[in-house]
Amino acid sequence: MELTAGTGAAPVDAVRLRRLLGVPEFAWLVERVRRRLAAEQPLTGAVTLTRPTPDQRRAAERLLGRVPGGGRSLTVRLEAVDAVLRRSGISPDGLAEAITALTGPVTLLGAARRAEEDAWQEAFAPVDELAEERPALKAWVVRLRGDGLVRRLAGTPTAAGLLLSHSATVLRALPADPAVSVPAFAARVLDSAHALDDGTALATVTLSGIRALTGFPDGAGAQWRRDAWASAGLLRDELSSTVLALNLRGTPALDWMAETGEPAVLTLRQLIRRPPAPTAEVVHVCENPAVLGAAADTHGRDCSPLVCLQGQPSAAALALLQHLHEGGARLHYHGDFDWGGLRIASVLLRRVPWHPWRFTTAEYRAAALRGPTGPPLTGRPAEAPWDPELSAALMELGIRVEEETVLDELLSDLV
Repeated sequence: MELTAGTGAAPVDAVRLRRLLGVPEFAWLVERVRRRLAAEQPLTGAVTLTRPTPDQRRAAERLLGRVPGGGRSLTVRLEAVDAVLRRSGISPDGLAEAITALTGPVTLLGAARRAEEDAWQEAFAPVDELAEERPALKAWVVRLRGDGLVRRLAGTPTAAGLLLSHSATVLRALPADPAVSVPAFAARVLDSAHALDDGTALATVTLSGIRALTGFPDGAGAQWRRDAWASAGLLRDELSSTVLALNLRGTPALDWMAETGEPAVLTLRQLIRRPPAPTAEVVHVCENPAVLGAAADTHGRDCSPLVCLQGQPSAAALALLQHLHEGGARLHYHGDFDWGGLRIASVLLRRVPWHPWRFTTAEYRAAALRGPTGPPLTGRPAEAPWDPELSAALMELGIRVEEETVLDELLSDLV
């Protein structure tokens, strides 16, 4: 909205006005009045300039016809300036008309801010529509509106609308099945192979949406980002994501490793391009490499098939376990009895079905009370969807039980 003289406003004497207020010495005063007009504040009271120059003091004296006061600051009352303008005939309608005539129309900030906020709300329309189609993303959209990420990345409502429209297009096409490289996917969906490059605003917003879509856990670092993308079938690097396995069969290389009883390191590339043929009815899954290493040392080639997540399930681990499950294998999982272990197990359960392998409330209580006392339980509590009482038991006893402390029991199940 612009503030201009009304149709019935008396004419302003522009020449005299420029001589009076359009001089450099009054630039500060004109700017203060404009700010008040823009904020729809009354033009009353005093305005003060600290450390005025002698020329600024003399200009104020000429305007008001008196010395405006000494000291280190210069104070001018706006009512006095308004009176001078009206009385002299320079601006019969007063100070507001004079400033508008001198500097041009004033945009009212209240109206401008309301219009901008409306534009920001409209910018979120693409992801609002997406959340209606995919309710799993509703909480994500609420967070996007509240955390300021989109405003920081986009800067303007127009840019934000384009950013969110592209992000919605990507998320609508996920998960990708079969998995595909990020550049190839971006070229197909967004007509630009580099649209989802790391560090771009679109990659940042879209990755947050992918995590909401797949339940991928919090983390940081390049490997974590690669695995987060891969959780939706988008591959940034097929070689860096790996999973440990012992005595799996189904490829010539795995068959040879199983004959020697040695662990194998499988890459995401191998699992996508040539996954093992399903051969095992039961596959045990552990969280920590120490379990798999001990199983290889103890049982060698006689050990039951075993897969190790090495912490949070990587893209390679998820690809392997999903392939084994789809091939008919029954997965039995064990992890650390602590809050991190429960979160890892929950993430895995959201992606692939598994059955507890000595990973229930009863086994936890037995291990925690058997002694010696393990390290204290720390961190933020987590749920255990496969055994709702397990979380309460951890809260009650407050003891961590790491996989290594129950190694003998686990090894006894692997022959």
